Amino acid sequence: MQIISEPREMQRLCGSWRCGRETIGFVPTMGALHAGHLELARRAKSENERMVASIFVNPAQFGPKEDLDRYPSPFERDCQLLADLGCDAVFAPTKEVMYGGANFSHGTWIDVTPFDEMWEGVTRPGHLRGVATVVAKLFNICTPARAYFGEKDFQQLRVVECLVRDLNFGIEIVPCPTLRESDGLAMSSRNVYLSPTERQSATVIFRAMSAAKALAQSGETSVSKIGEAMDKVFSQEPDMVPQYVSIVDSETLAPLRELDGRPARILVAAHLGKTRLIDNMAL
Repeated sequence: MQIISEPREMQRLCGSWRCGRETIGFVPTMGALHAGHLELARRAKSENERMVASIFVNPAQFGPKEDLDRYPSPFERDCQLLADLGCDAVFAPTKEVMYGGANFSHGTWIDVTPFDEMWEGVTRPGHLRGVATVVAKLFNICTPARAYFGEKDFQQLRVVECLVRDLNFGIEIVPCPTLRESDGLAMSSRNVYLSPTERQSATVIFRAMSAAKALAQSGETSVSKIGEAMDKVFSQEPDMVPQYVSIVDSETLAPLRELDGRPARILVAAHLGKTRLIDNMAL
């Protein structure tokens, strides 16, 4: 497995594969890999002749008071996990390479409207712009036929799909189901921040969403009543502070008042101690 930090070198390697008519499956990550990332990598490996992963903690998608400085970065471990899965190359650039210097002299950014005006776009200003911009750069550098994204970051998935469609990237975006721990907690690199007590409390998100899903499956269509059921479950864990809990149209992410047969999804963001957790579930 090759580990490459320079964009032009990565482009040359991927270009040589494409010239040989080999498809590239791409898994973008920020490192601190868990079983969810590895499942994306396995699928990319099985569906393409070549598999590439990126490891880049993107500073442009972190706010000034967020966890950039403490985000876990076990680089050697991550590379070994990818090598064990048969990854062909890891692209691991520095922020100076990606953004033209330590002070972001890079002047071109991508805004994805209306997604930057809702949910993560409102609660984390600038986050989705940072995501869209770095994903576009990674696509141009790694030139995949397919790119694999987990559904756990559901709004990010919709942003990437919009980006690819509107800018004609010609890349197939492959959504992959959220992987969960045995008690329902969505796998996340940030779960390592949780204390043992917080780790137990964190399952309330899955329990609340499951209660909502059960109510919807029983025939309830009122979003306000389903929301009340989730609030009741969240009240069992007073240390969990929801930032938003919403039922939305799965495609547009616009909030719904009634379940009317359109695909719908619960979106949740919440703080538990110093850790921010996000999750979602289809209704």
